[in-house]
Amino acid sequence: MPIAVGVAFKRVARSYWFDPAGYELREWDKVIVETTRGQELGTVRIPPREVGEEDLQAPLKPILRPATPEDLQQYKENLYMAKEAIGICKEKIAKHGLPMKLVHSEYAFDRSQLTFYFVAENRVDFRELVRDLAATFRTRILLMQIGPRDQAKAMGGIGPCGLTLCCSTFLKEFTPISMKMAKDQSLFLNPVKFSGVCGKLMCCLQYEHDMYKEARTRLPRIGQMVTTPRGEGRVNDLNILKEEVIVEFSDGALTAYPASQLQWEQQATGCACAAGAASEAVEEEVVVDEEVPDTDAYL
Repeated sequence: MPIAVGVAFKRVARSYWFDPAGYELREWDKVIVETTRGQELGTVRIPPREVGEEDLQAPLKPILRPATPEDLQQYKENLYMAKEAIGICKEKIAKHGLPMKLVHSEYAFDRSQLTFYFVAENRVDFRELVRDLAATFRTRILLMQIGPRDQAKAMGGIGPCGLTLCCSTFLKEFTPISMKMAKDQSLFLNPVKFSGVCGKLMCCLQYEHDMYKEARTRLPRIGQMVTTPRGEGRVNDLNILKEEVIVEFSDGALTAYPASQLQWEQQATGCACAAGAASEAVEEEVVVDEEVPDTDAYL
């Protein structure tokens, strides 16, 4: 198997495989590589190791060189110049009267390209703006429209939990989040209650979803008739974490029982099932937060 090294280009981002080209590299080493955006300075996140062909994007591009002190100085200058470019670009946007909000910008390491990231409610015709910016900065200009989740990742912030945003702290990629995840966790189906600062459903809904989903297969459905030590009753509510079932009897009494003490009929097949049997019919999962296209593609 070929030897490859994983390189990331941002603090919280996925790693891309490169040919180490004979260099002895360690984690957190800075390297210069060739990408579709030109030369970039990246950080070694995965030291050289054997990688299966199915995990590689052939052909592997080689590491050009370990970063020198001069390279690191140029990178710092690029950051400063990109910050200065934001102010100029905002003036140009106002001049052309475009309905767009600039989020951030970045230079390629060799300054062959200057990328501006922006958000807008609709598609924006920015061709005149690109020509104006190209004449000002004398380099290739790329304007990239991003979604609310990418905007939150770029700007950072504090989530409803009081901690820094997951997307700007450790989430390397976004995954689709659905209302069904909230339903499976018995959350009130009010999107406002579990929406993040980006206005989309919070990414943390996925963290425990698999556990809740698996636990539900061992419990009856709400509204289903079950047999208890006291007799038959109807499921009124579920405590998924405790695997308890709240049963309502004909006299209106509510009693909590461990699922292991109940028996119920599996609706799909009509067979009698004790605790542990699958009981919930399969529901179609409706994704309401589409997956955001990868704006950090370097290969």
